[in-house]
Amino acid sequence: MSVYIIAEAGVNHNGSIDIAKKLVKAAKQAGADCVKFQTYITENLVTTTAKKADYQIHNTQNEDTQYSMLKKLELSFDEFRELKRYCEEMNIDFISTPFDLDSIDFLESLEMKFWKIPSGEITNFPYLKKIANTKLPVILSTGMSSIEEVSSAVDVLKKNGCPDISILHCTTEYPTPVEECNLNAVRTLKEVYGVRVGYSDHTDSILIPAAAVAVGAEIIEKHFTLDKSMEGPDHKASLEPKQLKEMVRNIRVIECALGDGVKSPSQSEIPNI
Repeated sequence: MSVYIIAEAGVNHNGSIDIAKKLVKAAKQAGADCVKFQTYITENLVTTTAKKADYQIHNTQNEDTQYSMLKKLELSFDEFRELKRYCEEMNIDFISTPFDLDSIDFLESLEMKFWKIPSGEITNFPYLKKIANTKLPVILSTGMSSIEEVSSAVDVLKKNGCPDISILHCTTEYPTPVEECNLNAVRTLKEVYGVRVGYSDHTDSILIPAAAVAVGAEIIEKHFTLDKSMEGPDHKASLEPKQLKEMVRNIRVIECALGDGVKSPSQSEIPNI
């Protein structure tokens, strides 16, 4: 099975359905298998006084709080229905990560192929139980987590009916310093859980995702944007369309070069024997 590449649009649409559609088109043209967004109701997610993370403060200048920032970036349920239809027209998988329980109910109605659980929800057991009860496959990101926390999340998902779990190694910093990628953790997750594993990358590099494939990642998730200079919390740690296309190309080259692992003469070597 080929490496499954998720182009993470997230909230890089800046609250505009038109920009969101351009992101879908860019993901398709880059060769990604899936484009992913983020669905939430701001009032359900944060208080009006919740502070922004340091990287959000650095990347956004106009909002004082998490609430005001997220409200500006929120798309309506009707707009997500429109995006789902557009993805179907473009022949690319549509996925959106829910960040509150009402958004889980809504997204379930869109009949997505699987759920993508973000790192920040890995200890949110009511959330995990509700996801598992839908009986859809899950891709679980594990940024900021210990192996014990990953095991607890996996246990909750399995006990509540999740039929299939894939696990992504991740470092939750935007952008992630290369020396903190710890790509060998991809191998660790495979050894411990015996499931399909991958890597959710937050570096500003197109090399690191390909390197993750070389150590066993079967799923790659990467943030992208139309323009890194746009205002918003995630643009600066995202790839632009040309970079995304190059990343996809690099991944396809790496997975082709990996081969089947059998040590024997290759076809091109035979005449030289």
